Amino acid sequence: MPVDRTSIRLDLALSTSRPGMSRRKAREVIEKGQVTVDGALVQESGHTVTPSAVIVWDPNRKALPRARLSLTKLYEDDHLLIVDKPAGLLSVPTSGAAPDEGEDTVLARVAAYVRRLRPRAPYVGRVHRLDRETSGALVVALTPETRAGLIRLFSEHRIERVYDALVGGAPRADSGTVDAPIRDTWVRGRRGIARGQEAASEARTHWRVVERFGDAARLAIRLETGRQHQIRAHLAHAGLPILGDSVYARHRLVSGPRVARPMLHACRLAFVHPATGSKVSATSPTPVDFEQAVDALRRRFRQRR
Repeated sequence: MPVDRTSIRLDLALSTSRPGMSRRKAREVIEKGQVTVDGALVQESGHTVTPSAVIVWDPNRKALPRARLSLTKLYEDDHLLIVDKPAGLLSVPTSGAAPDEGEDTVLARVAAYVRRLRPRAPYVGRVHRLDRETSGALVVALTPETRAGLIRLFSEHRIERVYDALVGGAPRADSGTVDAPIRDTWVRGRRGIARGQEAASEARTHWRVVERFGDAARLAIRLETGRQHQIRAHLAHAGLPILGDSVYARHRLVSGPRVARPMLHACRLAFVHPATGSKVSATSPTPVDFEQAVDALRRRFRQRR
């Protein structure tokens, strides 16, 4: 059936051409593979159709497997996707290979999802990363233009990044800033604070105490810059190493929760959308292992008082 209007999204064109069909229903039948545009199967709800396009919905067509992502989605549109990365999963391939080759990574899982969702024009672009054992919000670009825009926002420090952290040590103040350049090279598998004339990049980490547990604390961390291992190296430098961090943590609690990873969680991402200009905000819920560690610290602290 011709849709006699200016170019619009396929889900909107389908729903407006069929009285009683909601946008949600339109997206559902499109993703099932029951809709063709000018004779070609289209499973992308955001596919743009021209005024002369012939759109046909065949409810008797056998539904195709729907595109599913094996990660929790915190935000999604046609330009970008924010996922909730679990601890233990790589963000990007370590080998520099293509996103869908070899290693199980966030980028590989998103690439597989996008290939099913947009088979005619799949694109997945890396924007930033989280360490393997860090959980939380991670954004991936779905168009080259959006990737360029997001990278520009990161480089201009115009993306709000908030982390939840459990640290060893008793902060002397309720808040503070670590302003210390991170060296550009790795030494024995570590980043670190630059010394002397070492090549380095500026780095600033802001922290605020959320809760105290005697010789430990829960901090809200805000990144002003985003160097690899920045939070872990900066907090260790400040005498507040992240609990469970076997690389940077020299301080260990005499007694406390046993944790299997660094207790660092990327809980919030917020920025102005580079394609639409709207405000995007995504919050990742606190993981179970993090909550268990907090509960254990609280119990230990109450027993000592």
